[in-house]
Amino acid sequence: MNPSDTLVFFGATGDLAYKKIFPSLQSMIRHGHLNMPVIGVAKAGWNLQQFQARARASLDEHGGGADPAILQKLFSMLKYVDGDYRDAETFKQLRQVMGNAKYPLHYLAIPPSMFATVAEGLAHSGCNHGARIILEKPFGRGAKSARELNATLLKYFAEDAIFRIDHYLGKEPVQSLLYSRFANAVLEPLWNRNYIAAVQITMAEDFGVQGRGSFYEEAGAIRDVLQNHILQLIACMAMEPPAGDGEPLRDERAKVLSMVRTLSPADVVRGQFIGYRDETGVARDSTVETFVAARLAIDSWRWDGVPFYIRTGKCLPISCTEIAVQFKKPPQHVFREANIGRCNHLRFRLSPQVVLALGLRVKKIGEAMAGTSVELIAQRHPRDEMQPYERLLLDAAHGHSAFFAREDQEEQAWRIVDPILGNKAPVHLYTPGTWGPQEVQSLLSAGECWFDPVSEDGPPPA
Repeated sequence: MNPSDTLVFFGATGDLAYKKIFPSLQSMIRHGHLNMPVIGVAKAGWNLQQFQARARASLDEHGGGADPAILQKLFSMLKYVDGDYRDAETFKQLRQVMGNAKYPLHYLAIPPSMFATVAEGLAHSGCNHGARIILEKPFGRGAKSARELNATLLKYFAEDAIFRIDHYLGKEPVQSLLYSRFANAVLEPLWNRNYIAAVQITMAEDFGVQGRGSFYEEAGAIRDVLQNHILQLIACMAMEPPAGDGEPLRDERAKVLSMVRTLSPADVVRGQFIGYRDETGVARDSTVETFVAARLAIDSWRWDGVPFYIRTGKCLPISCTEIAVQFKKPPQHVFREANIGRCNHLRFRLSPQVVLALGLRVKKIGEAMAGTSVELIAQRHPRDEMQPYERLLLDAAHGHSAFFAREDQEEQAWRIVDPILGNKAPVHLYTPGTWGPQEVQSLLSAGECWFDPVSEDGPPPA
């Protein structure tokens, strides 16, 4: 499989490039992973010097500072094409700047509405020959648009040349979660409906839309997080053991997503933080959700009857991504304790710390046979780990697709959420700094409660 010999990224003057791509390019050079020309394409009226200045500013603000030697090498690699994506002349110019490149990697860091336009422009100019293409989320706005976009892309690129990026799959903690599942035999006998009572996934942010009100009006929490990040985490948690890495990983992720029951409005609670409608770009009567919680079911032998509770939102108490696997209680209360709460759980914290914790009951010191909950914690503070975009750009450049979404995965994910898009379920207001609207309690079965993440500097969850 031939590695890519040129990286072309559309949207080169945009926010994503500024915050993520340039810092990733610096890191790739530092680790010896980038040795090909990098061509930025955008319509900004810029020249190469202005483009280089943008790269320097990005590294100063988001890359930990520009390393002079790395910056010099990056500048030697950078090229720039200024033009409209709807203009065939832009792609003719790109073809010229690409020179003798035979295996370009085209990265579309642009609005999804322009994906088809750019794919067609690449094809008509011959820039798709031997090429791979990376597309940012969201991949479509619903099941129908995702199918239409797939059909368009497949006219010009083979499926194995299409890389639908979800940066969460490139995160070191997420890959560690997947590794831990299948590298430890102690987990497999417990990883099923016989021992697991419920699974909870919380993806929380303690800030609002940060001036991106217009974007959030178009996206909302369901499209922005649930349809992609959270469903990919569920796939990693619930998938069957793959036959190996690479394509078998994608096979099993697609298989488990096909078994996730389609959501209905009764399965979800949508929320909006008080003050969202005052944000720039937000309608005064907006009903877009900044919070969503849901109860999902997986119709498989392994997971029958095990609820998967998810929630994600902005202006919540802390910024944190955490998975809590709640095990069933012992069948008999030997020591006659009236209310022991949770007994055993396995907690994966994926950000901002990396934590694996096992919750147990132990005896309190004293005469009474009474216990308390404790956690055995394995905690890691990685240094200089590969950032998600660095890892995924490198994987795509070498044609490694294991941690990218496949066509069938995307269509299954949209199938799951399609019936709850828009205003199918009412939106409830919630106060910033809380865990969403009170209505989320209605999703839980009797006797259950939400597993609220806390700061790792404080006490463990009760």
